[in-house]
Amino acid sequence: MYTICEIKGKQYQIEEGKEYRVDYLNLEKDSSFSIDSVLLVKDDSGEIILGKPFIDNAKVEFKVIEPLFKDKKVYAFKYKRRKGFRKLIGHRQKYSIVKAEKITH
Repeated sequence: MYTICEIKGKQYQIEEGKEYRVDYLNLEKDSSFSIDSVLLVKDDSGEIILGKPFIDNAKVEFKVIEPLFKDKKVYAFKYKRRKGFRKLIGHRQKYSIVKAEKITH
């Protein structure tokens, strides 16, 4: 069984028992939360349920494994020719690692 659900504006294909890296959630370690914005459910028998836009009474329960995980640094270099302008900017994206505990529909 898997679902497609929306977490902080991004869509993820979620299966029970797997870990996912999602945008940073301001939650504590080992805390639980649920998402009810489920777009699609495919159960073990192969039946597909689509929402318009979301499925009523469907939700996914998650457990926070690691609340703050930083990705590797990405650099952006700005440059203007013949002007002597150079600028190096670095950025590290914050993520949370969550585990899908239970899918209900």
